[in-house]
Amino acid sequence: MTTKDPVDAITAQWAEVRPELDTAPMAVFGRVYRIARTMGDRIEKAYARFGVSLGEFDVLATLRRSGEPYTLSPRQLSATLMLTTGGMTGRLDKLERAGLLSRSPDPHDRRGLRVTLSESGLALVDEAVVAGLEIQHEALEGLGEERVEQLQELLRRLLAGSART
Repeated sequence: MTTKDPVDAITAQWAEVRPELDTAPMAVFGRVYRIARTMGDRIEKAYARFGVSLGEFDVLATLRRSGEPYTLSPRQLSATLMLTTGGMTGRLDKLERAGLLSRSPDPHDRRGLRVTLSESGLALVDEAVVAGLEIQHEALEGLGEERVEQLQELLRRLLAGSART
């Protein structure tokens, strides 16, 4: 027996008032949206224990994933995080004040800057990523490894299809 959720109630209501509508996409994206929101809130709380928001974690994680020397330009960070330069500046200011990263002139471009993860930023992001992953593992544990792999592939296809404009 399948457990009903709030999205089922929404699509059932639409079926009552507009039975000709195919609400299957609404059911899929409604669940994707609710999962993203719920998990985002849970992960945000985990990162708050480290003194950073989800968006600030994303900056630190992007620098960490770039590999040693953990340095990128603000433009590279903005492009990776799909963030405006103004939004990026605010995050960088806060993270720099906290001593988690530093900004310095780009030796190859007089007008450019380089953003580098500090030792304390490296330690923080390495701990915080584990805390976030624990929450994500817990959420998926009831599915089993094979279903998680299937879900990954289905979502990959959905994302690729939704990117077409």
